Formats: sequence, structure tokens, C-alpha cells
Amino acid sequence: MKVGVLTINGDTNYGNRLQNYAVQEVLKSLSCEVQTIVNRNNVRYKKHRRNFTEAINHFIEKNQGRSWDYFQLEVYKLKNKKTIKEYQTRRRKAFQSFTSTYISETDYAISSGNIPADLGQNFDFFVTGSDQVWNPFYRRTSPIDFLTFAPKHKRIAYAASFGVSAIPSTFTEDFRTWLSEMQHLSVREQAGADIIKELTGRDAAVLVDPTLMLNKDQWLSISKVSDLKPKRKYLLTYILGKPAHGRKISQRIAQDNNLEVVNLADIRALRYYCIDPAEFIDLIHSAELVLTDSFHGAVFSILLERPFAVLERIGAQSLSSRLDTLLSTFRLQSRKWYSLQSGNDLFTIDFSHVPAILEQERAKALDYLKDALGLSGR
Repeated sequence: MKVGVLTINGDTNYGNRLQNYAVQEVLKSLSCEVQTIVNRNNVRYKKHRRNFTEAINHFIEKNQGRSWDYFQLEVYKLKNKKTIKEYQTRRRKAFQSFTSTYISETDYAISSGNIPADLGQNFDFFVTGSDQVWNPFYRRTSPIDFLTFAPKHKRIAYAASFGVSAIPSTFTEDFRTWLSEMQHLSVREQAGADIIKELTGRDAAVLVDPTLMLNKDQWLSISKVSDLKPKRKYLLTYILGKPAHGRKISQRIAQDNNLEVVNLADIRALRYYCIDPAEFIDLIHSAELVLTDSFHGAVFSILLERPFAVLERIGAQSLSSRLDTLLSTFRLQSRKWYSLQSGNDLFTIDFSHVPAILEQERAKALDYLKDALGLSGR
């Protein structure tokens, strides 16, 4: 059975590359031949014009946490523009190397204006997901992400994410139509299921992120040790919002516990800026503590059983729905930063109940996929 995967083809995001690999491996475990169809749809299907209230809220969120550190960062970027550009190129090549090594992609790319006439017939099924394939604020969201080029019975959504808790009115009718035409619907967080219920009246399965479908040993089998990995104990930060928010906390924790700090998402930490997805796995696995505002930062901390603390994301798109669903599913709500106390509580975490939950959630996702692929009972 040949399955085509549609997702975001990113070259700079760890979670994106690792979830793409995970979707592929899960489908392969069901004896499917899998290819990711390269989607280069770089033009937003429809631009959303924010109303006054949305515009004000967006401005506040965008500028929240802007301080002297923010201006220092902007000055740093200006002074080091050439060097940063060089490192961005190196980082992209490192991610592309990971993709070419571990993910089977088509040798052609599609876009809204360039879809092969026979594409819908070249695969037995198409899977869209995971990641924020249905985020209305992304520049690339389009009918392609809802598989409208394929016969309806071949359309499967696997742990797809909207990335938001509500769909702007600009997109409501299109999303209602495209979702209604999807043969099988599943999402990654409860907020997504609520959106689908409101728009279509349909119940969508809420499934764990595909990265959680692979076990610890499977992830470690593709990990690798970076030449830059510290020789002594370290604290790892993966902060995608305002870096100053996590830097102050991490510096205090590191100083109090004699730890080195590895910053993976701070452009000022160029030393680690070109770490690839395989090295990302190993760095989390060896960390004394992971400090993150990233969904996948939390996911891999859970999978690799490392102590972690989840910070509220400042100055960027809210992750509360995804992270709330993740932490509540695995009964780890106490790992939110505001719930943690200093000292041993920070470095001590009980994962003993997690394997049973993982087993249950993995079975749920596999049952969904088997049914969608017509493999139930086999």
C-alpha cells in the first residue's frame, strides 16, 4: 500500500523534522510504502485581515516581554548580520542532510498552481499531518493541506494541528468545506477537535503527536553525539519565544547547581545554532534538566525521561492548548514552571506511570490508522 504524506517541509525546526520522520515510521510499521510529498506552497491561500480587537491583541502579544534585552538582541543581529546569515545557511544544510538521510521524499514538489494531474491516482492514500498544517496564520495554509487534490476516500488527517483555539472568520467557510470532505479526521489537541465539532458537527479523534509513537530506543537509534556536546553536566534550554525569559531562569539554576548551559534556540548562542535533529535528541537525552516553551521540547523530555520544566511562551504564538493537552494526557501538569519549587523538585520527576499511558495512546492511534487505511482486523 502506497501512502503519500503531506506536512510542512521545514529546514530549521526540530519538531517538524522529527514528526515527519515519526509519521513515516509509524506508517511503515503498518507495512505501507511511504513518501513525503514535498509541498512548496509558499503563497498564502487567503490573507486574514485582523479586526481591531485581533490587531490590538496581536500587538500586545508580539511586544510582550520586550525589554532592554530585546533591543540588545536587535543590535546584536545588526552587528553580526553576515555571520548570522552564514550560520543560518549551515543550519539549513544540517537539517536538509538529516531529511535526506532519514526521510523518503518525492523528487518533485507541488504547490497550489502546480499539482500533477495524476497525483491523486499515484498513491492509495494520503495523510496530512502532523504539525500545524491547518494553522490559518501560516503563509502556506491552503487546500493542499486538506488533500483536496485527492479522491475523498483517500484523505486521512493524522494528528493534524490548527495551532490556534479559534479559526478567523476569513477562513471559516473554506475550512468547514475542506474538513467536511475529509474521510478520516484526527487532531493533536482538544482545541482542534472542538474547532472541527463547531464547524462540521463531526467528532475528531484526539491522538498523541506522532513523535510519541516511537519508543526511546527507536529515537536513540538515530541520535548522534555532537562534537559540541559539553564534557560536564549541563542544563539545556529550548526557548522559541523571547529568549531573555528563559535565559535569566536558566542562568540562576545553572549557577546554583554547577551546570553548563546549552542554548539551542538563541541566535546569540551560535556555538549550538547548527545542531541537527539527530544531535538534538542526544542533547536532550543527556541533559540534567530541559527548560523549554516548546511542545516538542516537552515531548522528547518525556520520551527520553529527562527532568524538564515548561515555561509560558512569551512574545510568540501561544502553545497553551498543545502543551496543556500533552501534560494532562501524561499527568505531568506539575512540570509547568509556576508549579515547580526550587531544589530537588526541579530535578526529580516520576515517569513510572508514563509507559502505561503511552501504550494506551499508541494503541488508540494505531487503531485509528488501521481503520483509515482499511487494515482493521489484519
